[in-house]
Amino acid sequence: MEKIQLGHNGPYVSRLGLGCMRMSSIWGGPTPDETESIATINQALDEGINFLNTGDFYGAGHNEMLIGRAIKHRRDDAFISVKFGAIFHNGHWLGLDLRPLSIKNFINYSLTRLGVETIDLYQPSRMDGSVPVEDIIGAVADLVKEGKVRYIGVSEITADQLRQANSVHPISALEIGYSLADRQIEKDLLPAAKEMGIGIVAFANTAEGLLTGDLKAPLPENDYRNAFTRFKGDNLAHNLAKVEVLKQLAHDKNCTPTQLAIAWVKEQGEYMMPLVSMSRRTRLPENLAAMDITFNPDELNTLNNTFAPGAITGDTYLQRS
Repeated sequence: MEKIQLGHNGPYVSRLGLGCMRMSSIWGGPTPDETESIATINQALDEGINFLNTGDFYGAGHNEMLIGRAIKHRRDDAFISVKFGAIFHNGHWLGLDLRPLSIKNFINYSLTRLGVETIDLYQPSRMDGSVPVEDIIGAVADLVKEGKVRYIGVSEITADQLRQANSVHPISALEIGYSLADRQIEKDLLPAAKEMGIGIVAFANTAEGLLTGDLKAPLPENDYRNAFTRFKGDNLAHNLAKVEVLKQLAHDKNCTPTQLAIAWVKEQGEYMMPLVSMSRRTRLPENLAAMDITFNPDELNTLNNTFAPGAITGDTYLQRS
């Protein structure tokens, strides 16, 4: 597995990251098979995927405990990234708690659930303006001094906030939604991260399944994506027409649209890590193979022109000002 460096003088980790969120119940649904989830983590580690991404709020701590069980006898094989600050109750989002005292409380629960002495990458899940960025990053910097955290990351943040955070303590990684369908970070945030040498951990590479080539219009009434305007009516029809180009290119290259979507993210820079959520071992071969896909200039031009910023109509929660 190819390696990527997160930040100046930062750690080298696998170029492909494993998102563990789907291994827990987040929105009140059933918990996936824990035995299969643990087997998926271990096989990923065997394949050289050492970046494991979680949040202390995934399944109210269930996700961290699951990872702790999976890596119990192979801690040195895993690089653990943990988000904090999101508050849920009975599967419902309540808001954020980014107070320094709360952060210093959260970390100890995470360390216990994971069964480790140090978290490799620790990051606020997003910012809401209720606490100054300097205070949030300063609190995590204190944890670095205490040996409870190795590196600091951020997630769902603006370019100005990123600069503020990096001025307090070197930021190693920015976790953010990025795909052919969601390119809004290219205007300000991506250049800022590149300027400061911050690695990008890019999630939602298939844009909530839009780029898999499997969606049909209209979506079932109980599909959560109906809450987003890009998956409704004329917007969805327009967007699926764009995806047909991706499907044709995938056919020509003898791969899947999902693989192309992941490969495109990977090709955006040596500092770029696709973060792919999986809970089953059967997903690993396809996602690993995506990392070997390359594009010629004409193919990249086709994708970049078809999915130029703004080409996908309608909003999702990933879009930021």
